[in-house]
Amino acid sequence: MPVPLPEQPLPNRTPSTSDATDILFKLLLGALVVAVPLGSLAWLGGNCAAVLTRSGRWAPYRPADALLHPDLLWPATGHTALLVGRFIAPGILLATAAVLAARWWTRRSASGGQKKPVKGMAKANDIEPLLAKAITAKAKSLRPSLKHASKVAPNDTGILLGNLAGTRHEVRMGYEDVAVAIMAPRSGKTTSLAIPAILSAPGPVLLTSNKAAGDAFTATLAARARVGRTWTMDPQQIAHALRVMWWDPLADATTLEGANRLAGHFLAASVDASQQGDFWSKAAQNVLAQLFLAAANDRRPITDVMRWLAFPADRTPLDTLRDHGFHAVASQLKGTVEGPPETRDGIYETARQYAACLLNAEIAAWVTPQTDVPQFKPSEFVTSRDTLYLLSKDGGGGASAVIAACADSVMRTATAEAERAGGRLDPPLIAILDEAANVCKIQDLPDLYSHLGSRGIIPLTILQSYRQGQKVWGDAGMDAMWSAATIKIIGSGIDDPDFADKLSRLIGDHDVETTSTSISDSGKSTSVSMRQQRILPADAIRALAKGSALLFATGLRAAMLTLRPWYLEPGADDLSAASARASRAITARAINKTLTQDDFDQAA
Repeated sequence: MPVPLPEQPLPNRTPSTSDATDILFKLLLGALVVAVPLGSLAWLGGNCAAVLTRSGRWAPYRPADALLHPDLLWPATGHTALLVGRFIAPGILLATAAVLAARWWTRRSASGGQKKPVKGMAKANDIEPLLAKAITAKAKSLRPSLKHASKVAPNDTGILLGNLAGTRHEVRMGYEDVAVAIMAPRSGKTTSLAIPAILSAPGPVLLTSNKAAGDAFTATLAARARVGRTWTMDPQQIAHALRVMWWDPLADATTLEGANRLAGHFLAASVDASQQGDFWSKAAQNVLAQLFLAAANDRRPITDVMRWLAFPADRTPLDTLRDHGFHAVASQLKGTVEGPPETRDGIYETARQYAACLLNAEIAAWVTPQTDVPQFKPSEFVTSRDTLYLLSKDGGGGASAVIAACADSVMRTATAEAERAGGRLDPPLIAILDEAANVCKIQDLPDLYSHLGSRGIIPLTILQSYRQGQKVWGDAGMDAMWSAATIKIIGSGIDDPDFADKLSRLIGDHDVETTSTSISDSGKSTSVSMRQQRILPADAIRALAKGSALLFATGLRAAMLTLRPWYLEPGADDLSAASARASRAITARAINKTLTQDDFDQAA
């Protein structure tokens, strides 16, 4: 048998020698990667300089000489021309390319990296009614001012929602759609929906918000001031805005229906939907409505209602109601006042709590007649290109009631104006109800959704969750709003498993091909079958990337959108500068107010 040879030892290679060799190789490779493109650019730039200055011919490709010995290639070309051609011009080109690449990457990152559409969701032909051609034709049919226009600007056709994921197709909601957006904080609801809608609005704009600095208020204030007047109602000093307007909430309360609506705003701002049907709440709302009706018809300020609430025995509202022909209402109020003292006191105390904000002189000043500032009139606003900012804090109680009442008055006035104008406002009114469940609790907003769009009044109600809407309007009310909304937008941050599963079922299933292989005595066989699978399961909806959103449009397949934040659009630098100035002005007003208060305290 052959004797096995002993194993030969491998050459001795120490780790340090191997690492040094790898480093040298990488350095050499890196030098080549850098030097070859630079040499090529220097050669190209030098040739361009020689040809343009007519001092030489096109030199052969020698990138090393172009970098180190340009006099060998272009002996008659001046030093300055070669410096510009070989280094300065290529440097500018490289810097420009780097900036463009950085912007592309920033845009891609801001859109959540969503480039490819999800398999099974809508393609461009599935949502054609929301794309440029169809939405433009629809706008011409809806708006008489555009009927004979040869070219229509995109902003005149509808509100931009984003791009269809993976494409450049802009998706817009038309000016007869009504929308609900459910998006968690910092998911793009303000930067990608509210602000772009305000900036592009062709007519009047209404915005409700609970923030000012760094939000839609500061981002749009200067831009909207260039197209019309800006009105700011800031009773709780969110933006520390100077009071340069006042609004009369009793202007629409001269009828029993209007007075009931006004009282309903104070009720909704104070209690949730589940508590609005009990005896004390309904009785307090009725008393408030009766007192509002009396004050409105006697042309009194709304603050007189608080005096009447403090003294139920005051017969002034009873006499006023009778004098203006509201005998049945006066009888109802008289029955409450002369009823059992325990019941009367409970009703009046509940009403006083609902309207407590009117005791605050700073809040009341915004809704009582003033001689030194102009009055905001909804009838003039709805036919203008003005902007109304309604600001209130979360849980603002009665202050949010004033905000909701003003927003409701504007939309109701717009409805009446649309009827006088032939059925539809042109240009339309855009109502951005941001944080609607906190600062704009309009009781019958779900019912209004069924007809606002057909009047050229386009509401966009923005909520943080579906349950937030249920808390304000109840299960039936929120379901009614969801069903009536022709556009539904779902952003990232949906953590409600039931709602996520509901959305998943609405998106639907698609066929997935499954291949199986079996081995038997007769051999190997392969079979292909189809099975149904959720297009987007609930966990994928919960993990939806920031910058992406789901779109549910009536009668169309669900689509994935890539949002378009305002700060990535043309003109963003100017808007950012204006927003920064507005934010600094808010800070300055807050500091000045603090200093003034300190001086007052010291003097006292």
